[in-house]
Amino acid sequence: MRIGSPKNARRRRVLAGLLAISLTATACGGAKSSDKDGDGSTLEDKNLTAAAGESGLEEAGAPVRGGSVVYGVEADSPSYCLAEGQLAISGMLVVRAVYDTLTVPNAEGDYVPYLAKAITPNDAYDEWTIELRDGITFHNGTDLTAEVVKNNLDAYRGKYPGRSSLLFTFVLSNIDTIDVTGDLTLVVKTKVPWVAFPSYLYSSSRLGIMAQEQLDDENCAKNLIGTGPFKFEEWKENTSFKAVRNEDYWQIAPDGEPYPYLDAIEFRVSPDGQQRETALQAGDLDIIHTTNAQTMGRKWAGMRDKGEVTMFVSEEQAEVAFLQLNNTKPPFDDLRMRRAMAMAADRDQINQIMNDGLPTIANGPISSGTLGYTTDTGFPAYDKDAAKKLVDEYVKEGNKAEFVLTVTNDPDVKKLGQLVQTRAKDIGVNVKIQTRDQAALVTDAIARDYQAMTFRNYPGGDPDSLYVWFHSGNKEPADAPANPVNFAGINDTEVDRLLDEGRSETDPAKRKALYEELNNRMGEQVFDLWTWFTPWAVVAQPNIHGILGPALPGDDITKPVPAAGADDAHSPSLGLATAHSLIGLWKTN
Repeated sequence: MRIGSPKNARRRRVLAGLLAISLTATACGGAKSSDKDGDGSTLEDKNLTAAAGESGLEEAGAPVRGGSVVYGVEADSPSYCLAEGQLAISGMLVVRAVYDTLTVPNAEGDYVPYLAKAITPNDAYDEWTIELRDGITFHNGTDLTAEVVKNNLDAYRGKYPGRSSLLFTFVLSNIDTIDVTGDLTLVVKTKVPWVAFPSYLYSSSRLGIMAQEQLDDENCAKNLIGTGPFKFEEWKENTSFKAVRNEDYWQIAPDGEPYPYLDAIEFRVSPDGQQRETALQAGDLDIIHTTNAQTMGRKWAGMRDKGEVTMFVSEEQAEVAFLQLNNTKPPFDDLRMRRAMAMAADRDQINQIMNDGLPTIANGPISSGTLGYTTDTGFPAYDKDAAKKLVDEYVKEGNKAEFVLTVTNDPDVKKLGQLVQTRAKDIGVNVKIQTRDQAALVTDAIARDYQAMTFRNYPGGDPDSLYVWFHSGNKEPADAPANPVNFAGINDTEVDRLLDEGRSETDPAKRKALYEELNNRMGEQVFDLWTWFTPWAVVAQPNIHGILGPALPGDDITKPVPAAGADDAHSPSLGLATAHSLIGLWKTN
């Protein structure tokens, strides 16, 4: 069923054959500086789009059961006690193996019930009734109930004894009360009307539902118990995470047996993207994810066409790659320096150097196809002379034109940092580069203990999700929680107004106008340095199939889930920015 919120994303056409089996802290990057520039092709020219579907899927035949896969991921996460976790893309993959969320996005961009059977608002959108599916159990054999879900939601919003919510206290601060009204039903009342509430029950796949045993365990971070397709087996921090098939999973495959098809899955941590690619080619990894646009276009596309790899690429619901600026500290507490850095960067040229020009240039945080997208946001165009003048003016007032740029250990990201350093020097700004691992970089962002850093964030979906990242937190009541994930320290009354009004506006046309105005404000004020929208690719051995997974479940979980969705409303999201389903992965011998 569809959730009763106003539709706010464009409908995507049905992709023939696509589903035959069915906080992110780096920027995408590419090859060595000695490599030649791109040939002017786009992702579409190279057939590197979601519309192209998963290569080799139609020829693969029916899924087979058994076997295991090793998935190479770019980072580990510090905790899998979800209410206290800090999950980037790799962590999202892990939690999608072990946990399920109450809602998931579909191929239309709507958020539809998943663990929930129905989510229904009242006329004012300030009260939501959540009805859970019957017959779902956690890995320890306990039942999914409304009481457990309430306790999870309370833990996420910092209202459950023994659990300390690090990030979600502000994210879910609009929740007023949660009441259990039956074994499988609960009612959530909000402080102001919240049109996009169902999207927060997904929260980029971060809001998985944990068993009561895990919630109450002092070792919550490592005693992982969900309802997901795989059961936790072993976690060696910063090395690997292993899980085995949940034989009692609640979704039934077309062969009449529960998903998943695989017996086991291992996530192996490999921060260096080039090393992940080499390990895949050597057969040490079965599947990897990557944002390296150059290797997508130069290497993987050719291997795909020869049948040497399975591949799915998507720029749908894309994250933005950008330089995150700390607006609370010099020099970026001054608009002149933010504008100067924007005008110093020839983004088309940098995109060619880093990505062969394949990704789409971004002028704000809202991607094409998402409500509120505008092409001209007022983001400054490349103008090195004008940038120099702003820097000179800033320095004459006694300020220092310098900052530290934090990057991750990935060689491609370091290369991007060096490009920024060179272009800043051309306008009289001195940049020192500091390297941090991904988890530490996210911690720095939360503490605002940085000046600028490479970052990747804001996957598409309902633009109300930007409330989490950009609202200052300065509002009534006076004891309202501060916003720990406003990493850039944005404190702008106009941004706050647009986010507050957009959250509660039920008229689709008015919501669209509000979020377009927001996108323009983000561009004009240069709160961050937007670069491009990040394409993700999942690349696998040629015997691995089913990357996107099957159709979304119907009302009756005793009936098999079709291998493919009949339409976009019943098909999984085409985006990869919040990871992808793992229940439909399978491999041939």
